[in-house]
Amino acid sequence: MSDLHVGKAPSLDDLAALAQAAFRALPEGFRKLTGDVVFRVDDFPPDEVLDDLGIEDSFGLTGLYQGVNIAHRSDFGPAAGPSMVFLYRRPILDEWAEHGEITLEELVTHVLVHEIGHHMGLSDDDIDAIEAQAG
Repeated sequence: MSDLHVGKAPSLDDLAALAQAAFRALPEGFRKLTGDVVFRVDDFPPDEVLDDLGIEDSFGLTGLYQGVNIAHRSDFGPAAGPSMVFLYRRPILDEWAEHGEITLEELVTHVLVHEIGHHMGLSDDDIDAIEAQAG
């Protein structure tokens, strides 16, 4: 993030660049398993998403996977819409500021991998167990 201005919050484009770099740094096999996923960075999740998830605080959601996960797709079922991973800039920056022991790059990678895990059909508990094993 050397091209970011000191004291200025990273922009949507800055966070998208971090997410792109994080994705490129993942093992090639893992990236290939993800298939066609659209990645998007927004400032906040839409109110209807928060309402659907029962989240009252707009800072309470750092990322979201939307789509039919790989484990539930079928060649004979209705066509699945595009799989999308959303990263929410302001909640990510808020969490990063609260937890000074992690870099912004590490947090973006964590959120990105977590949402890709949902794309692959993993639950939060599955993802937490994998992260715990990885250290």
